[in-house]
Amino acid sequence: MAASPRSRTPRAKTAPDAPSSSAAAGAPVRKAPSKVAGKVARKVAAKPVVAQAAAEAPSRSTARASSAAASATPSGASAASAFGLPFDLPFDLPFGQPFGPASAKPFLQAMPSLRMPTMGQAVEAMGQSLGATLKSLAGLSIPPEQLQAIQGDYLQQASQLWNQAVSQPEQVKVADKRFAAPEWQQHPGSAFMAAMYVLNARTLQRLADNLSGDEKARQRVRFAVQQWADAASPGNFLAFNPEALSKAVSTQGESLTQGLHHLLNDIRQGHMSQTDESVFEVGVNVATTAGSVVYENPYFQLIEYTPLTPKVHEVPFLFVPPCINKYYILDLQPDNSLVRYMLSQGHRVFMVSWVNADDDLAQSTWDDYVEHGVIKAIDVTREITGADQVNALGFCVGGTLIATALATLAAQGRKPVRSLTLLTTFLDFVNTGTMDVFVDEAMVRMREMTLGPNSPAGGGLMRGGELATTFSFLRANDLVWNYVIGNYLKGEMPPAFDLLYWNSDSTNLPGPMYTWYLRNTYLENKLCQPGAVTVCGVPLDMRRLDIPTFVYGSREDHIVPWDSAYASTQVLSGPTTFVLGASGHIAGVINPPEKKKRSHWVSSARTLPATAQAWLDTAQEHPGSWWPVWSRWLEQHAGTQKAAPRQPGNKQHPVIEAAPGRYVKRKA
Repeated sequence: MAASPRSRTPRAKTAPDAPSSSAAAGAPVRKAPSKVAGKVARKVAAKPVVAQAAAEAPSRSTARASSAAASATPSGASAASAFGLPFDLPFDLPFGQPFGPASAKPFLQAMPSLRMPTMGQAVEAMGQSLGATLKSLAGLSIPPEQLQAIQGDYLQQASQLWNQAVSQPEQVKVADKRFAAPEWQQHPGSAFMAAMYVLNARTLQRLADNLSGDEKARQRVRFAVQQWADAASPGNFLAFNPEALSKAVSTQGESLTQGLHHLLNDIRQGHMSQTDESVFEVGVNVATTAGSVVYENPYFQLIEYTPLTPKVHEVPFLFVPPCINKYYILDLQPDNSLVRYMLSQGHRVFMVSWVNADDDLAQSTWDDYVEHGVIKAIDVTREITGADQVNALGFCVGGTLIATALATLAAQGRKPVRSLTLLTTFLDFVNTGTMDVFVDEAMVRMREMTLGPNSPAGGGLMRGGELATTFSFLRANDLVWNYVIGNYLKGEMPPAFDLLYWNSDSTNLPGPMYTWYLRNTYLENKLCQPGAVTVCGVPLDMRRLDIPTFVYGSREDHIVPWDSAYASTQVLSGPTTFVLGASGHIAGVINPPEKKKRSHWVSSARTLPATAQAWLDTAQEHPGSWWPVWSRWLEQHAGTQKAAPRQPGNKQHPVIEAAPGRYVKRKA
């Protein structure tokens, strides 16, 4: 494969001074007929599938006498033999007896007499093992002076921890929220184990951070070490988790029964429960903003929302959400709905609701999603409202799609969008953050061979569950192991949380569309290179996007790093405004003003510098949501106000059904 450049010479550009507009003209996009464009959407009219909760677990209780366990308590020698230890224990293990400070004292006093390897020998063995692993990664090494410093720090901290555990076990503290429960501190052995784990994990991460060599290989090693360290936490194992053990005793084993029930239920449903999914139903208590479906094709439904103001701006507003998630992240609840906020600001709002792809769309391409998805949604919105142009917003992959569509239209001489808003969107994929560890030539080629247009089946489906699992492991402690402990070890039902319900409501993608996206963006970074890729039969050039654009990034975003979101300002040629928000990929975006939470950064500089850090150096932090800043910017491009429409749609596009529609209710 010919490698494509993933870096460019940045340039400065001018920020907007005043609103601008463009006239729409030209012919529609032409391309070869899609393999699925002529299909009748047989499954489009299928009845909605509604998630149902698992049946309540049986209630059981068991009680056993402890005399047998007490009589079977092994001696130090027999215990060592039973567990295969290479040494004898100089004390009797108190199996079957309560473990507390009194029993911990002789345990800790006897520990120094164990015939165990010295700390230096242990560190040397760990270094040899790690060194053998690193040798398999060509070109990676740790500078000797840094390795020596890390080993020295480890020995010093481990010795301090060991001495503290022997002399003052109650003083062993662990500064990690995973071990914040009082049970970890009440049992000195558990506290020592947790503290030693944290030290080991931190040391391994330091070793990975100090590798020298190829950056992508270093990033993969760091990610692998982090995944291993997260998985190896003692809290993830029943035998080492005092919280889970204490609950098992207090409930007479009922918590373990419930945990097994939760595990079996999650196996049946195909994903780990992150919330009580039985509490939520799309259209009932999430995605409840009133509206109507006014258009549908095999790719999407178009929702027109009921105005909340007597007058609306003459330029309609179109949301293009990511096609890898359900749209209702933008309309979760009335008090945090970006859709409702836009309606309250006097906009006539439309939403693309992507279909959850099935076998009928298994051969669909990126071009299909651009032409029959985004471009069609723009055209229908204009036909219903009678407007020459629309204001449009793209979120995440939705932003990449709409930017591709607008560049395609610009090549045809059409400018049907007056202003563009990009939320946490990649246009330049030079820095893809943690996601980069998953994408290389071998991975993309494998996906192309199994799901791409040239695969034996001519396509396939990238299952939503697989995508959801990948994203969950980007934050494994919060989105994986937290639920292993709560759901399975402690037998607890996760609390009802609308955001996590949406996060679990995954979506399938057509294989050809998905593999095109992987190769041309994450792997080869072609979208920002003029003429490097052809979409809908025309060479793509993002510099043709000369319309006013508002670009937003989230400072702690682990999916679209904020400096990569900022890089979009250097790709586009029109007047561009950039705003940075606090928090992550979702929480940073969904931040209604009424909550008075978080903060945002804006810069008064008249030019956007070439780098994100240079922009941040001139920016000022302001408390609260970024939504009002964006709303004021958008108002400049929304036109005058007129009476709100009495009915949704028109004669050409009548109402099909009430929002949220059928498509969003399909389960992957």
